[in-house]
Amino acid sequence: MTTKEINEILYLLDKSVELEDGKLVINNAPKMRANIHRLAEVSALETGTKQGLARYITRMVGNELGLYPASIHELYLARGRGEIPAVFTVPAFNLRVLSFDAARAVFRAALPMNASAFIFEIARSEMGYTDQRPAEYATSILAAAIAEDYRGPIFIQGDHFQASGKRFTSDPETELQAIKDLITEALQAGFYNIDIDTSTLVDLSKSTLKEQQRLNTDLSAMFTSYIRSNEPPGVTVSVGGEIGEVGGHNSTVEELQAYMEGYLSDLANYSKDAIGISKISVQTGTSHGGVVLPDGSIAKVNVDFDTLSKLSQVARQDFGLGGAVQHGASTLPEDAFGKFVESEAIEVHLATNFQNMFFDLVPEGFRSEMYAYLDQKHSSERKSDMTDEQFYYKVRKNAIGPFKKASWNLPHEEKDKIGSAWERQFSKLFKFLGVSNTRKYIEDTIPPVIISPNRKFYLGATTGEEDVSDLAD
Repeated sequence: MTTKEINEILYLLDKSVELEDGKLVINNAPKMRANIHRLAEVSALETGTKQGLARYITRMVGNELGLYPASIHELYLARGRGEIPAVFTVPAFNLRVLSFDAARAVFRAALPMNASAFIFEIARSEMGYTDQRPAEYATSILAAAIAEDYRGPIFIQGDHFQASGKRFTSDPETELQAIKDLITEALQAGFYNIDIDTSTLVDLSKSTLKEQQRLNTDLSAMFTSYIRSNEPPGVTVSVGGEIGEVGGHNSTVEELQAYMEGYLSDLANYSKDAIGISKISVQTGTSHGGVVLPDGSIAKVNVDFDTLSKLSQVARQDFGLGGAVQHGASTLPEDAFGKFVESEAIEVHLATNFQNMFFDLVPEGFRSEMYAYLDQKHSSERKSDMTDEQFYYKVRKNAIGPFKKASWNLPHEEKDKIGSAWERQFSKLFKFLGVSNTRKYIEDTIPPVIISPNRKFYLGATTGEEDVSDLAD
């Protein structure tokens, strides 16, 4: 890193920011906010030192302004103790495409509603096909918050840090180390919320629930202990567990109890005093991405809200967790979202509908270009009975990474159209999920711990790609 390289990045902010003896000084906040998108773009599209500096300086600017990565752990435990009313469900947004613009839309929706209880997340699988490693994703979120003048803690989450059943069977040590390496990378980038998903290793052939969950609970405990030994001082990372794969059979109270009893016992073996999970992901009838019908419409899904309610109650009352987490919900009809609050779900994960909106709203020529790429690169995934609508719906997420630069370079009016549609959708979701006026709960429970970024992490070697084709979103 040279003075010339630093000055090139600072120049992008139009002299609104300086570095003086390693300390960042903001000379003109409005001008800096108006230009922060340039650092987000360098972070997403450049490589090497320039990219690392853009990410590092964005993190420092955020810290200086009082917006910073944080853990939602204490809010969830307060909910488990009954100190926070069960009148809202925290939305966790997977922003796969145009993440900077999508996050700006989230913050624009949140500010007038005084909403703060929401999460930005990305799964291990999504990092692969969207070409977004943790540092890039976190930079997009923080830069968006800066651009919209949002302040306070920002919750960034590793969703489905999942074990591949196939790779675990063939080489368990390598697969587990890959997840540990991802956890380390994510923590450095400011992911202080991590969902461990070893539910892929549940063995339903075993005769008892305890035996079925045995590997799941052991590895969940092991990864929890690893997170605790690597989390920054003053931060208790919010860790989530999962008792069954999304898209499988509906979870039961007995499964939750078997998982938690095994998990707590295993965690004590790894680390006697380690703090456990704050939430538990369950299956209640949804699937990731929804099920597309031959005409391109989405099949109606019947979520078992009674089961979701029971699981949330048991998670809180018996184990002190914030509650149960619902995956695969973004394609549900809008009148279903209020039922998550009624069922006292602590968190709901939302992804595919925002991706669908992008593909629906981009210029037709650009969409056709992406679909032609899919015809060439993913034709092997087309089954004989698939319509074009079903094929493209299934595979089009795989065009996001290869067309990331082209998406960034869409005309401003096209991106503004997409961003406005996203903002309207986020506003509706905040209303349905009761997230308005949740800033008071965040301020009452989340300690203001600001972590200085590690310059060596941002300016070090990049992380290589991995095969994520068999992992969940």
